[in-house]
Amino acid sequence: MNSLEKVIGEMDFQYFGTGQHKMEAEAFLAAENTVFLDVRAKEETETVKISLLHHCEVLEIPTDEVPARIEEIPKDKLIGVFCSAGVRAAIIFSYLKSKGFNDVKIITGGYPPLMAAIMPGKLYKKINN
Repeated sequence: MNSLEKVIGEMDFQYFGTGQHKMEAEAFLAAENTVFLDVRAKEETETVKISLLHHCEVLEIPTDEVPARIEEIPKDKLIGVFCSAGVRAAIIFSYLKSKGFNDVKIITGGYPPLMAAIMPGKLYKKINN
C-alpha cells in the first residue's frame, strides 16, 4: 500500500506539468468504467444534485466521511473526484492514492465545465452512441 509520503514524493514537476492528476469533465464523462465521486458537503449535494444516469455511477461521500466509507469506493474503476472548487477533490485524490487507488483523477473546473459537458446536444450524442 502507498503511503501519503510516497504519493506526495512522486508529485514532481513532470507529474504536475503533464497533468496526470486531473481530467476534464467532458473527457471523464466519455470514459468507460467510471465512478463520479462527489465529495461536496451534504448541504451542497442536497442543494445541487448531480445525477449522471447516462454516463456513470455517482457516489456522494462528503470529504470528512471518505476515510470511514472508503470501502464503498471501487478500486477497479476510474474514480473522478469532484467538488465545487477543486480543493477537497485534491485532498481526497491524494488520500485515495495513498490507500492504493491507482486510477484516480481530479475532475477540473467545478460546475461550469461539468454543466457544459451534459448540455442537450452532448447528452443526446451520449445516449444515442
